[in-house]
Amino acid sequence: MAVSIADIQKLRKMTGAGLADCKKALTEADGDLNRAVELVRERGLALAAKRSDRETSNGCVLVKKGEGFAAMVAIKCETDFVAAGKDFIGLTEEILDAAIAAKAKSIDEVKALKLANGDDAETAVKHRSGISGEKMEIDGYNFIEGENVEVYDHMGKHTLCTMVQLNNNNEEVGHKVAMQVAAMKPVALDETCVPQNVKDEELRVAIEKTKEEQIERQVNVALKKAGINPAHVDSDDHIESNTAKGWLTPEQAQQARDIKKTVAEEAAGKLNEQMIQNIAKGRMNKFFKENCLVDQEFQFGDGDKASVAQWMASQDKDLKITDYKRFSLSAD
Repeated sequence: MAVSIADIQKLRKMTGAGLADCKKALTEADGDLNRAVELVRERGLALAAKRSDRETSNGCVLVKKGEGFAAMVAIKCETDFVAAGKDFIGLTEEILDAAIAAKAKSIDEVKALKLANGDDAETAVKHRSGISGEKMEIDGYNFIEGENVEVYDHMGKHTLCTMVQLNNNNEEVGHKVAMQVAAMKPVALDETCVPQNVKDEELRVAIEKTKEEQIERQVNVALKKAGINPAHVDSDDHIESNTAKGWLTPEQAQQARDIKKTVAEEAAGKLNEQMIQNIAKGRMNKFFKENCLVDQEFQFGDGDKASVAQWMASQDKDLKITDYKRFSLSAD
């Protein structure tokens, strides 16, 4: 049967599907608008299932605060073109609003939220996926419960968002700290908040790196005494290539290999363990300073190299950070 332009436009407004898809659905449904809506959605879900193995590297991250509750949600898609679309951003915003209204505590709760059209959030995203022709998925969710939360959408691009909660209300400080979180991607609020397994792994790496440096230093001293440039023999490949170039004689190449082996073995057996521990401790302190929010150098002050905690104290000595969250679409 022939379908009217008015019905096609009405169905398109209801579903977001393309004109051709709306015309096809209305024709198959003999003009029954409700049945046409069902057909559009069924086809969208089927197409979304076929795309389930595709990679999603773009998307939209939105953040917002409500009464005593702030949240951010991320929905991923395949291309930046779709990510910038009004319909895609609008769906992300609708899901975020529903999450804040329900004070959702997990991504599973978000996926199950009922939206205005009766779909749950996960189904709505799959339906949009079928319409757009791209895989889409709810990929991230964070929330902070309570007052004194400031939110930040980096450059308004919907790709990196942060939230910061303070113990007292101070919008200016909260906003700048939220910018700090976006720029410096801390792993924890302070040293006590760093997971023990992360501390253990960082300490292990610090000890191993320190030992390697101490051994390498002694090897390089021995190589220089033998008249061999350490930079020419820092790997077997370099030894071979530099011998071929004539920068090393075959005898020097073998001598370098012997020195590297024997001196490294001797040095490893004579390492000062207390010195190793002290140097590793210094490396750990550097790790905490670079990765714990309150200890990081504040990036938005007057250039005095104050830490975040020191800068905040200069604004209000009683002001503290109680929580923060960050989500970025990129793997940074």
